[in-house]
Amino acid sequence: MDELKIFSIKKGIQEDNVKIANITRSELKEKEVFMINVMSSPGSGKTSTLVRTIEKLKGEMGIGVIEADVDSDVDARSVQNAGAKAVQMHTGGLCHLDATMAKAGIDALEVDGLDLVFLENIGNLICTAGYDTGAMKDIAILSVPEGDDKPLKYPMMFERVDALIINKIDVMPYFDFNMTVLEERVRKLNKDIKIFPLSAKTGEGMDAWIDWIKTEMKGGKSNESNA
Repeated sequence: MDELKIFSIKKGIQEDNVKIANITRSELKEKEVFMINVMSSPGSGKTSTLVRTIEKLKGEMGIGVIEADVDSDVDARSVQNAGAKAVQMHTGGLCHLDATMAKAGIDALEVDGLDLVFLENIGNLICTAGYDTGAMKDIAILSVPEGDDKPLKYPMMFERVDALIINKIDVMPYFDFNMTVLEERVRKLNKDIKIFPLSAKTGEGMDAWIDWIKTEMKGGKSNESNA
């Protein structure tokens, strides 16, 4: 009987993904477009946070959003109504976006003339954390009703992101959620992470998040000019 051949494709897939992501990042930098990959669980308030962010920034810059979802176009219409250029990407059941899919979204959005693009990833704290999309920054959104133990359950997500938005702080009095404990757990995984407690509903805490975006965008352009 012939010997059974066993092989792994994960390394090859990841290597190809990184190559495409790096090409995408370079192309976006040439166009002076800053892309942020937004990840979270379903129901955390990704779209409502983006809507509030767009409303704050739309008078200063051109904003685009790539909405990824299994189906529907509700979220894309919401951000479009808020003032952003938007495209809806249907993933056909896939639980994450990789660099190839993100590139397809960028091409469909036609980013020339835009300054800032948000890639709203699939609602998932597991699969999405494993793929570089070509974004300049990766962020996660965690809502208060989800609990302060999420970093213990999904450490990879909190290890890799540059910033964490803690959304729905307006309902914190009604939930068993300890902000201090949450921040301690997150910083054990990622000491350099930026944390922004806010409420997309009331607008509380939004200014610090907006300032971070502007600072990172300026830093990106500065690094590019010094390259």
